[in-house]
Order: sequence, then structure tokens, then C-alpha cells
Amino acid sequence: MSKSCKGLAMELVKCLSETDCVKVEKRSYRECAGEKVPTISSECVGLRETYFNCKRGQVDMRARIRGNKGY
Repeated sequence: MSKSCKGLAMELVKCLSETDCVKVEKRSYRECAGEKVPTISSECVGLRETYFNCKRGQVDMRARIRGNKGY
């Protein structure tokens, strides 16, 4: 279960690496992904939310019994 979000994490990093926030402004992935007003594409915002829900599912006891949904 600890690796069920790994595919999402890799997709999010790949998406963020193509944004101007990382390329032009030379900011870290964490800073770009954690912005309240996103300067990243809507695809990256969707991946960020999906990744957050995946990580939250790892600590949810109901999801732990059933297993986290893989990517």
C-alpha cells in the first residue's frame, strides 16, 4: 500500500517540471505544487488533488482495510 501513490507522484513531478514555475522561476517542486493561487496548469492541479486524496487514503482506516486505489 505504501507504493500505491508512487505512479501519481511521478506523474505530478513530470507535470510540474514542464511548468514555468520550475523552469523559469527556478522554484522547487514543493513550492510550485503548494501555491494557493496556482500558476500551474489545470492538469497539474488535478494531479495534485488526486495525489493528496491518495495519500489521505493511506491513513484512512476504512481505506486501509479495503486497500488504497492504485494508480
